[in-house]
Amino acid sequence: MSELSAGAKANDLEAYWMPFTANRQFKANPRMVVGADGMYFKLSDGRDLLDGIAGLWCCNAGHNRPRIVEAIQKQAAELDYAPAFQMGHPKQFELASRLARMMPGDLNKVFFTNSGSESVETALKMAIAYHRARGEGQRVRLIGREKGYHGVNFGGMSVGGMPANRKMFGSLMTGVDHMRHTHGIEGNRFSHGQPPNGAEMADDLERLCELHDPSTIAAVIVEPLAGSAGVILPPKGYLERLRAICDKHGILLIFDEVITAYGRLGSPFAVNHFGVEPDIVTTAKALANGVIPMGAVFVQDKIYDAFMTGPENMVEFFHGYTFSGNPMACAAALGTLDTYEEEGLLTRGSELSPYWEDAVHSLKDLPNVIDLRNMGLIAGIELEPRAGKPTARAFEAFLKAYEAGLLIRTTGDTIALSPPLIIEKSHIDFAFGTLRDILKSLD
Repeated sequence: MSELSAGAKANDLEAYWMPFTANRQFKANPRMVVGADGMYFKLSDGRDLLDGIAGLWCCNAGHNRPRIVEAIQKQAAELDYAPAFQMGHPKQFELASRLARMMPGDLNKVFFTNSGSESVETALKMAIAYHRARGEGQRVRLIGREKGYHGVNFGGMSVGGMPANRKMFGSLMTGVDHMRHTHGIEGNRFSHGQPPNGAEMADDLERLCELHDPSTIAAVIVEPLAGSAGVILPPKGYLERLRAICDKHGILLIFDEVITAYGRLGSPFAVNHFGVEPDIVTTAKALANGVIPMGAVFVQDKIYDAFMTGPENMVEFFHGYTFSGNPMACAAALGTLDTYEEEGLLTRGSELSPYWEDAVHSLKDLPNVIDLRNMGLIAGIELEPRAGKPTARAFEAFLKAYEAGLLIRTTGDTIALSPPLIIEKSHIDFAFGTLRDILKSLD
């Protein structure tokens, strides 16, 4: 065991500025992970911690999976890096072909990135450039949604609608507007699966079209299921209505599936689950099981084809990253897809979802629980905020769960759960039994 993991002193931790973390609180009492296997993290104090959030919504196949480990080891010895521009390597094309076959409809072209934030930036640039390539260069406006989360780059923050993620960073991008969110609609509390009320909220896009002129709007971006805002599910008929309005006005529809892709809802993608085909889909996280950073943007053939004009020796789309389609990341992703396919993980959530749903809604009678939301292997447990102390009650639940051997995630005063897809019923029983005891203990 390293000196750091054996018992780090506060000043040993000072150099690292941790992301999305209460740095001072953490460094006063560190929570150090030193290993992982299957459903569990191993902590520096020797305890096991049940992973209730798949790392950060990304380790869908669990931890230390042999296929993925072997793929990375072999690739490191064979080809560690290949130039991303004007050069290629076989695994890029193999992976893109496999992914395209998984996605329904006309979403047959794949562009590789390194994260969800980069996937979103790529999608937004594609949308604006697509319209310009078609002779509609006036379509430069982007529409997001309140409470939306689309990563932390300037484009993603601009179309995103989470105030805490935006308020420190100035005016952000111009030419962006936001539809109203679908959270807290009367009659939807404690719904099982998709809530019944609120499809008409999609009509808020018509309001923005009237305000800005639809011929100026390039794209609308939404999470089919909003994760980081607290597991907010689309009302029945909402996504279908949004698709119809976009079609009516010639606007591209982008699904941000960084959280929902690769089996989280019990289907390979939310596109399958909801039966609504957008023009562009962003993914990342579970593509390579969180092992190596990687993202993939899927686009309809019409978008790719619009760029394939002009001299054949000219770059068609001036965008990309040094590590786009990195050989190590591709190997990890191929090993991940092998694992998903061999173990049926992309649809396993649909098999376990009834048991999971019952467990989620067993918490309804507990004090301070004001809403419960579920779909596939995902859950949101919304707590009443303490007066004058927003987020405090949920963060206390996080700390108590950690001490009890369960890793959960909190966003605002909502507890979010999204375990690896290899979870068993015994793990579900432990997780919700532990949460029941914790929620009972909170004032």
